[in-house]
Amino acid sequence: MKSYWIHPLTLRGLSALAMGRAFLRYRNPRRQASGRHQDEFYERMWREAAETLGGTARRLNFEISEIEIDSFRTRVVHNVSEIDSPPTLAVLHDKPLTHRILSEQGLTVPRHATFTPKDMGPAAEFMRNAGGDCVVKPAGGTGGGRGVTTGIRKMSHLAFAAAHAAVYSDQLLIEEQIEGENYRLLFLDGKLIDSFVRRHPTVVGDGRSSVARLVEAANEKRLQSHADVSQVLLTVDLDMRRTLAKQGLSLSAVPEAGRVVKLKTVINENSGADNETATPLLCNSVINDCAKAVRALGVRFAGIDLVTRDPGVPLAESGGVILEVNGTPNLYYHYKKKDGAFPVAVHLLRHLAAAAGRRDDNESETSTHFHQEHSRV
Repeated sequence: MKSYWIHPLTLRGLSALAMGRAFLRYRNPRRQASGRHQDEFYERMWREAAETLGGTARRLNFEISEIEIDSFRTRVVHNVSEIDSPPTLAVLHDKPLTHRILSEQGLTVPRHATFTPKDMGPAAEFMRNAGGDCVVKPAGGTGGGRGVTTGIRKMSHLAFAAAHAAVYSDQLLIEEQIEGENYRLLFLDGKLIDSFVRRHPTVVGDGRSSVARLVEAANEKRLQSHADVSQVLLTVDLDMRRTLAKQGLSLSAVPEAGRVVKLKTVINENSGADNETATPLLCNSVINDCAKAVRALGVRFAGIDLVTRDPGVPLAESGGVILEVNGTPNLYYHYKKKDGAFPVAVHLLRHLAAAAGRRDDNESETSTHFHQEHSRV
């Protein structure tokens, strides 16, 4: 039998390298500026939503806002609201657990295996039997595509990808890589309220510039736009290198003029122009599967990511899968879609305020009934 052993010192060195790169990205002034632009977007989003509903939003610090609409009060942090409980979100942050719950409901998820950097045997065995490319990611605690690498086929790929993912979690996940387009479906209390297809970030060759230079120019445009183009900068990471390699390219390659170069297979760093509304394309079976997923997980507000070649047919027919269920879904791209904005924050705040009003009415009725009953004693 073929050996899949990797020397511990090799893994330790790769992990140290990955940690160092992550730290440098975190401390990069350009990325910190991009983060401030993201803060500004979310502060403006919640403030404008509150004002639309006749309320106010007060910024408590650089990322927390307190919203008041009549007697209703709530706090928000970027894309995080108070709608779902911490235990519910903890379930969703555990990707293997989410996969298990969905599988028990008869829903299709990617074939997968869990492993750790200290025991990569399960991942190596999974990769050997996969018959195609694999994806390595942290098993929990992250979002936004952090630590995710696609196109894994060899042990060298696996070792680098595991070190990259281990920056964010000690528990890792390897999945089969499903072909198709990526869709995000947004649910609020079991109802689909918006969706979009998410296409990969790209650059277009000019016949003179290297891929690295094209990426740098794209990031400069993003910075200058103050989050109007994208909420994040493109990251030169393993996923970018693997995606370029599959096209016969590298960061130093100079694509011919007009050539569209796919930069990443993980789509989280795309731009608003890469996404457009998908609801008319979705068949009832796909929508019903996603509604079943949110019921099984007990989550009220969630973005469901799925991959399929054809959203107009059931997932079982297209070979599609539910990739992930996000309890704190990114709201940015609902506002920056190619074909127009969907005001998620308005819908969410209106829903929360109405629910709080009903709860207050019920509590008032219960209190009145209690006092009436006890006044007879």
